Amino acid sequence: MHVLGVRDGGADGDALEAVVDRTVDRLSERGRVGVVRYDSTIADGAYARESITFGGDVTYDLGVDGDWLASGTGLSVGGALDGLATDCEYAVVAGTPTLRYPSIVVGSADVERELTGDVIATVDDPGDLELDAVVAAVESAEPHETLESLVARIKRSPRADRAGAIATFTGRVRAKDGADDARTQHLEFEKYEGVADERMAALEADLEARDGVFDVALYHRTGVVEDGEDIVFVVVLAGHREEAFRTVEDGINRLKDEVPLFKKEVTVEDEFWVHDRP
Repeated sequence: MHVLGVRDGGADGDALEAVVDRTVDRLSERGRVGVVRYDSTIADGAYARESITFGGDVTYDLGVDGDWLASGTGLSVGGALDGLATDCEYAVVAGTPTLRYPSIVVGSADVERELTGDVIATVDDPGDLELDAVVAAVESAEPHETLESLVARIKRSPRADRAGAIATFTGRVRAKDGADDARTQHLEFEKYEGVADERMAALEADLEARDGVFDVALYHRTGVVEDGEDIVFVVVLAGHREEAFRTVEDGINRLKDEVPLFKKEVTVEDEFWVHDRP
C-alpha cells in the first residue's frame, strides 16, 4: 500500500481538507484509498470508526493516544495503516507531524521546522497542487506492507485455486544475541538504489519459476526499524507444503546473499555498520 502524508504547515483547516480531498479523489481513480485523520488536540483513546470526514473508502479518526470519539482500542496511526494495508492500494494520513512516507505540507508558515520523511510538495493554495507529480512520488516510494497484506495479495493470485499451501517467514529486530550483550535499540537499513529492487524482482521471478510454486512475495523494510519490529517477509504460494517450506527458506537465504542492503546497528553502547565488522 502506498502512503501519502498531508501535514499542516500553518494553513487554515479548509485548505488542509481541500488538499486531502483532491489527492484522495485522484488516488481513487487508481485504486481503493484509506484515510487516517490525526488530531493532536484529542488526548483520550477511543475506538476506530469509519466516517466520511475526507472521503475515501475508509477513514480513521485518531487522537494522540489512539482513536477517539468513544472509548476502547487506542489504535495508533501505524495500527490504522496496518489495518488498511490488507485491502487498500493507497492511504492518506492527514495531520500527523511525523511520518516516514512522502508528504505534502499545506501552508508555508512552518516549513523551516524539522520534518521527518520526504516532503514532496509545499502549497498554500490547494489549486497549485500538481497531482500527477504527487502520484508519481508516492508510487515510487517504499510501500507500507505487513505479513497480513502480503498474504492477502498472494491469496488473490490467479493461480490460487491450484494452491494447497501458503508458507511465510518473518524476520524481526532482535534485542540481544546473548544475555550479556548490549541491547539493540534499532537497526537502520539502506539499499543500493535501483539495483536492490531489480535483484528482489529477479529473485521473486526465479522462485516463482519452480515447479509447484505459484506466487512469491518478498519485502524488506529500509530506514530505521525499532527493537521488536518486523524487518523482512517472505510469502510463498505453492501446491504443497514441501515446495512452500523449501522456497521460503531459499527465499530468505538468497535475499540476504543477493540483494544489496546495508545494515547499521545502534545499541545502548555503540553504533556500527554490520558489514564493517569482522
